[in-house]
Amino acid sequence: MINIVCVACLFLANILLLRITKRFKIIGSSIIFLFIAVHVVLLVDSNKQVNNITSVSPDFKHVLSIKKNVESGSAVYYRSYFGILARPKDSLPAEIVGDFKVDWLAKDIAAVTYKTADNSIQQFIATYGDRGDGTSYYYVGAQIHGNWQGDNIKVVSNQEGISVTQANQTELFTWDTIEQFGTLAVVLKKNNEAAWTISLNENFEVDSAASQSNVGNIRLYKATLEENQPITLHYKSSN
Repeated sequence: MINIVCVACLFLANILLLRITKRFKIIGSSIIFLFIAVHVVLLVDSNKQVNNITSVSPDFKHVLSIKKNVESGSAVYYRSYFGILARPKDSLPAEIVGDFKVDWLAKDIAAVTYKTADNSIQQFIATYGDRGDGTSYYYVGAQIHGNWQGDNIKVVSNQEGISVTQANQTELFTWDTIEQFGTLAVVLKKNNEAAWTISLNENFEVDSAASQSNVGNIRLYKATLEENQPITLHYKSSN
């Protein structure tokens, strides 16, 4: 697309700035038409080989972009670099089967759920913001230390890990099975498969002072390819 726009602008500039004969205009137009036709064919062929997943954030400030190779099943996450231009940021692990499911957990957090070749459910979290001052890295698990309560669900973060209680059944995810994405979300895994994602809501305030209570909410999002909504949790007490 960039090549087509550049060549078209160059051709129009020559017509407007230079005295060109009618014969040259016809020849030049034919060359430009052929050039554009070839690039359109290449563009269509490229789209057949690559599945483009694009999603815009609710506030229209961020764009999630993932390119999946149809043959190999490999996928690459692209991050905006300059305007409409982007460059590869991360490669999603394992061979991916089927389509992606994308849900925005916040204006700057996108959860991507997909199935791999070994029939396991995985989640990749794209983050575009920060809940601190933006100058330091912090661990989400440490920031949500304590008890959190939602509609018929409870989350506890302590020294052992993060536990999720639903329908009187508790699952404990130790710290070595928890993967952090950026500074806004963690994915809880069981048997190398994603189970839940915990993200920091927009109103969450990161405070380095451990003695102070958490301010804001977190969201709990189940790893499933079925339609579901994130659950908002409120801070109840420290452990």
